[in-house]
Amino acid sequence: MLQLTKRTEYGLIAMVHMVGCGVEPVSVREISERYPIPKRLLAEVLKDLCRTELVESRRGAAGGYTLARSADAISVGDIVEALEGRPEISNCGTSSLHRNAECEMQPTCRIRSPLQRIRESIWSMLQRTTLRSLRESAPLLPLEDAQT
Repeated sequence: MLQLTKRTEYGLIAMVHMVGCGVEPVSVREISERYPIPKRLLAEVLKDLCRTELVESRRGAAGGYTLARSADAISVGDIVEALEGRPEISNCGTSSLHRNAECEMQPTCRIRSPLQRIRESIWSMLQRTTLRSLRESAPLLPLEDAQT
């Protein structure tokens, strides 16, 4: 079933953390010390998020990463799409074979349309869920609990 990659989970965690930091830049080290995320992978994820203009980077001793837009203007769908593309729940209509040629089961297939509606519903929910709503619904752990 639908499962986000570790890269996407780490990107979501980092960006939700940035929501709590406001306009103050956050370093890879700060995030990886707070959450059990490998620094190297987190740095790669944040670079990808910079390329898609979801986060901005600032160089220097007081540098780090900040959100490129408000937490209300960035959706979970934006992050998922930036890091892994739109999710699919079946191969039906998604593989290059099915895009370029007719599926032999299409005339009798009873699952294509319902699965397409499910995929669209999931995508719609990801697009409607903002970083701010993730931050506000997540339980806030004290720093010492988050590191254990």
